[in-house]
Amino acid sequence: MSDELEAREIAAEQVYVDEVYVQLEHSAASARELAREGHSRGRLGHEGGLVERDAMVFQAAKRIAQLDAAHEGLVFGRLDLDPAIDDQPRYVGRIGVRNADRDVLLIDWRAPAAAVFYQATGAEPQGVVRRRVLRSQHRTVVGVEDELLDDSVETDLPIVGEGALMAQLSRARDRSMHSIVATIQAEQDRAIRAPGKGVVSISGGPGTGKTVVALHRAAYLLYSDRRRYEGGGVLVVGPSGVFMRYIERVLPSLGETAVALRSLGEVVSGVRATRHDEPGVADVKGSARMAEVLRRAARQQAPGSPTSFRVFWRDDTLVLDPPTLGRLRRQLMSQGRRNRQLPRVPRALLDLLWRQVRGERGRDLGREHFDDDMLSHDGFLEFASAWWPPLDASTVLRWLHEPEFLARVADGVLGADDQRLLLKSWGHDDLSIEDIPLLDELRYALGDVPQRTEDERDLDDTGLLEGGIDIHELTTVADREYSAGRAWTPPTHRIEDDGYAHVLIDEAQDLTPMQWRMVGRRGRTASWTVVGDPAQSSWPDAAEADAARAEALEGKDLHEFHLSTNYRNSAEIYAFAADYARRVGLDADLPEAVRRTGEEPRVIGIVEDLEAATRAAVDEIASRVDGTVGIVVPAARRSEVNAWLASWPERADDAPGARAAVDSSVTPSGEDRVVVLTGLDTKGLEFDGIVVVRPQEIEDESTTGRATLYVVLTRATQLLTTVS
Repeated sequence: MSDELEAREIAAEQVYVDEVYVQLEHSAASARELAREGHSRGRLGHEGGLVERDAMVFQAAKRIAQLDAAHEGLVFGRLDLDPAIDDQPRYVGRIGVRNADRDVLLIDWRAPAAAVFYQATGAEPQGVVRRRVLRSQHRTVVGVEDELLDDSVETDLPIVGEGALMAQLSRARDRSMHSIVATIQAEQDRAIRAPGKGVVSISGGPGTGKTVVALHRAAYLLYSDRRRYEGGGVLVVGPSGVFMRYIERVLPSLGETAVALRSLGEVVSGVRATRHDEPGVADVKGSARMAEVLRRAARQQAPGSPTSFRVFWRDDTLVLDPPTLGRLRRQLMSQGRRNRQLPRVPRALLDLLWRQVRGERGRDLGREHFDDDMLSHDGFLEFASAWWPPLDASTVLRWLHEPEFLARVADGVLGADDQRLLLKSWGHDDLSIEDIPLLDELRYALGDVPQRTEDERDLDDTGLLEGGIDIHELTTVADREYSAGRAWTPPTHRIEDDGYAHVLIDEAQDLTPMQWRMVGRRGRTASWTVVGDPAQSSWPDAAEADAARAEALEGKDLHEFHLSTNYRNSAEIYAFAADYARRVGLDADLPEAVRRTGEEPRVIGIVEDLEAATRAAVDEIASRVDGTVGIVVPAARRSEVNAWLASWPERADDAPGARAAVDSSVTPSGEDRVVVLTGLDTKGLEFDGIVVVRPQEIEDESTTGRATLYVVLTRATQLLTTVS
């Protein structure tokens, strides 16, 4: 292949790409004009104009965002078909583009017409003679990679390059995941274009592209049934904030922005947790046993609330004693969630008191007079609001911080050691990632406080008495704590807001039973994409997690896809990781790595000066790769290694700010080349080079430490060094 031929082909493709970009600018200008027209409709001064304005501006803004996101690498594929089928090339890109005459210039990669770009092979060319991938920087074509799929067709098409996939695999990594839209392989495409209903399960070992395939599937679903998925929402859940920021550019680059990206510590709106509990604590909080503990807690009488009430009315002393109130509590609880019973409480309490009225004066005055008197009685109002206050989940979770309360609701469910672990963990001021499912469980156990419209406020058919207790104005201990800044911020949305049209769970093998319950609530009527590899699981009880997963996905059709090729690791690195998996007895799915570099992993034995050895290893790798370098450490050493890295002088050939000491609560910026992470932090990430510090300590830090270390050993694309 001559350089002259490649230059000629690149120049020819550049002409077409320029034409597509010109049309893209025309489309963007039209969208901006639509937005301006929409704003002008709002000046009409009537409701219809405002509605029309909002609709036009919304649609225009959405289109502008889509066009802006598609600029980078807009045109990436070309198909040359058998002339008997079509003698004109077809171009494939991130979005569809037509010219002024409505002729197709660019086929959206998700469109049925583009499927052959991914599905054609040499064995089954499906009418494709040549498949070309265009490599671009911004709007400039910098290379082409061709595959001749059908050599039986007479053609003078030149074949340029060494293969698009291998070129993509050998590129340097940065701090963001990139789309693979130009190099999707046939087995990946089948998962992406799977049926929209039910559950699509994508399995496979490390480096097989499970995550990026799932994200492309989300983009495909939004394209294929936009009304359903954009209207109902798409929720993408990943293991950590670091991971979510790593993948955040993928969907926008594919033309999709209507997706909620949440780490497991952010699933509940209005609450964000970034800290993991210690493994033993995490095992207790994640267990399905916690659901029963929390159910009991939600049914308990509020600590410090009154247990009895006495009032003298006319000739009678009326008493609500503990047994009577206990029976009423059980009766109300049997009718539904606790907060949903708030409207019934005043009437129920008044009923109990009225039954005790025996005197003639009281009976002669009648029930209506009695109700009026009680509802203007400060003592009764205070009792009613304190005996059955509106509760939020964070308040009830704080009840569990008291040893006696926890012992009562955990009796027969959690042993004394488990209770001690929980109480110790709740000594922190902030929530952990493992606390978030507990908070969510309590939200659903308690229910939302019923909302009343102004029209309903004076009506009795809701169960609230005219002129009676306004449950939305009752002051609770929790309210006062929030105002004083002593309590966690409660969720800002209602339970009814949790339903999604599609739920995508990445690293699903790590979800605890309680986390499965949390995400399951958000997808009861949704379709699902579930991505995972059991051998990489950080949850110790696979059977318990499987049961929780089955409950979350109950009644949904299952479509299973398995990815078998490792595109991330060099063959040398993955052979090292696979040998470890076999040696320690992991039942691992071992995919085939397709790329060789000639670079074997380095193993540095036990060293006395760990800092010096680590620094030397990092400097050696950083000098040989252009992209990111990860230092993976045991959780107990994270602060120590962060301090080392911050004090190391930057090498002359490092970009300014290339060193960053980070932990799981910090998102490294796009400029950072070298970062410090724990084993769990590396889930779903990849780096050009990895230095693993004290691998035995990573293995020993939890019951699933072997699986965690296996994950760590599969994060590098080019170079791997372990320092013991």
